Amino acid sequence: MDCRKIIHIDMDAFYASVEQRDNPKLKGKPVIVGGPPNSRGVVSTCSYEARKFGVHSAMPSAHAKRLCPNGIFIFPRFHAYSEASSVIRSIFREYTDLVEPLSLDEAFLDVTFNKKEERSATIIAREIQRKIFDATRLSSSAGVSYNKFLAKTASDFKKPAGLTVIRPIDAEKFIEDLPIGKFFGIGKVTEMRMKEMGINCGRDLKERSYDFLMNHFGKAGRFYYKIVRGIDNRPVESRRIRKSIGKERTFSSDIIETDKLKGIISSLTDEVTEYMQHRGIKGKTVSIKVKYDDFEVATRSRSLDSYVNDERTIYSTAVELMDSTEAGLRRVRLMGVTMSNLDNSQCDDENQLLLPFREFVPELHP
Repeated sequence: MDCRKIIHIDMDAFYASVEQRDNPKLKGKPVIVGGPPNSRGVVSTCSYEARKFGVHSAMPSAHAKRLCPNGIFIFPRFHAYSEASSVIRSIFREYTDLVEPLSLDEAFLDVTFNKKEERSATIIAREIQRKIFDATRLSSSAGVSYNKFLAKTASDFKKPAGLTVIRPIDAEKFIEDLPIGKFFGIGKVTEMRMKEMGINCGRDLKERSYDFLMNHFGKAGRFYYKIVRGIDNRPVESRRIRKSIGKERTFSSDIIETDKLKGIISSLTDEVTEYMQHRGIKGKTVSIKVKYDDFEVATRSRSLDSYVNDERTIYSTAVELMDSTEAGLRRVRLMGVTMSNLDNSQCDDENQLLLPFREFVPELHP
């Protein structure tokens, strides 16, 4: 049995908690962080008070307003969240350099061999939760186990401010009893598919053969076959190689004017190239994403002859790609620009790419 000691720390309703911390008047109130309800914005996260009404992340803000009429909508303040995240990560590094951030508010830690020479990962997890609260006044939940899948699953088991430990001896029963929708890596669509097949919990998933899972879920089937048996040998990677850098924007109203769409591409390209240049990253493949007013999505890509990170080259390529779509002939509700096929050799990518969603309002951004 794998004897690694892995901790997954997940901040509780992170963005909303930061807002409630910084504005005491919001404490105990249903706080919803995201786009305004009279827009096409979406919920980034919400407080536990709002979750009682059925509000959740990625939900359209307008729908969240209907569910929670008294919800307090706040536009994201990413600088505040990033600042809190930096403090939290510094606490992680007091214990280990094997820290793999998944986002601003969660990370894996491998504490098998740690700086404190503490043998108990559970004790370390409790200390980290306490230090995070003392330093930021924010609560976190922790999962402790012998691999990443189980640690991640455990951290979501007793939110908020929970600590769940899954020992090797307890793993089999825990996984077999786990509802299929609680499996890390199984989203809503896959959950529905599995339930249609009679797979409602880990025990049901475990009864399916390797060939069955591969035939129905492709490469993901191999992952499901392993994790339901408690097998996950993925290491905690302190430096993850970024595969792409992108930015997309949903508009407050559909756009058909070509000049406005080009202006949006220019803005998106500027944000992407600024990030790349700051970190010394270059890319070879330019891609655009266009979502029309009927939600049909078109994507186009082109690989260049050399690695670039200059705004002019990326912008001109993106515009040419846009011209090969029906943008300008059909109304567009979303536009995105992405650079991939990256050269990360000069990149110190300790921090996650943070290009936050911002709604595009043509009247304010001609």
